[in-house]
Amino acid sequence: MSSVSLKTEFAGIKLNSPIMTASGTFGFGEEFEDFADFSTLGAIVVKGTTLEPRNGNRGIRIAETPAGMLNCIGLENPGVQFLVNEILPRIGKYNCPIIVNISGNTVEEYGELAKILDIDGVKAIELNVSCPNVKEGGIAFGVEPKSMVAVIKAAKKNTGKPVIIKLSPNVTDIAVMAKAAENAGADAVSLINTLIGMAIDINTCKPVLGNITGGLSGPAVKPVALRMVWQVRKAISLPIIGMGGIMNAQDAIEFFLAGADAVAIGTANFVEPDSTVKIYRDLKKYLEQKNLTDIRDLIGKLRT
Repeated sequence: MSSVSLKTEFAGIKLNSPIMTASGTFGFGEEFEDFADFSTLGAIVVKGTTLEPRNGNRGIRIAETPAGMLNCIGLENPGVQFLVNEILPRIGKYNCPIIVNISGNTVEEYGELAKILDIDGVKAIELNVSCPNVKEGGIAFGVEPKSMVAVIKAAKKNTGKPVIIKLSPNVTDIAVMAKAAENAGADAVSLINTLIGMAIDINTCKPVLGNITGGLSGPAVKPVALRMVWQVRKAISLPIIGMGGIMNAQDAIEFFLAGADAVAIGTANFVEPDSTVKIYRDLKKYLEQKNLTDIRDLIGKLRT
């Protein structure tokens, strides 16, 4: 038997591995029962949840791009009460930590969501701050430190769970945002959320996506995500979930070396629904080849 251990701890949560699923790419976990081995996952980060049910955006919502994909789903979800009453009791059988990603239109909504989800069956909440701040004229919470800090404080005030802030890459300096999050009391950060992109149909001369713009993810964003994780690691001491274009174990290893304590797999789930299992297996092989016995021996070991 292998002596390599992928067990770790993240923001006080014990994990079977540092491999998580990125919100919005793994549903609520049930959709992947036939493909994923939940014992190899560190946590399932479920799709974004809002106070009320949302139908999402109209028109085309996903488009393939060279080395990636665009999406403008629009936070389609059944609402937090349905999640609490119907979904969480079902997915509790996986014996895998559940992290709930939340989105709000106002600071107060984030606080209310955090309070509702301060229950058994939820190990942590992840704040999606890449959505508009209605009271501030539609500016996204995650691109301005003051707004982001207000969201973090509202969540922390209303929950005893670890609060993870998902950082937007669509900012001038990601390290400044990460430091502001740390100072505001966040327990961890995850990065990166999607970059803003678009596609145009040259036959119709119209945008491909119904929302015109969407979030770009996949291998195309990996170099940007990797650089930002490295920058954030130098700026803060909080645990980091690294994500952005991780398609295989080699990609994941790069993020660990750059300073990520855990990684989240996103777009790869659409391409290979068992990608998390393959990454787990190949990550163990890599550690064996390097004569390392603990995943933590790899974190932040980039040589510069």
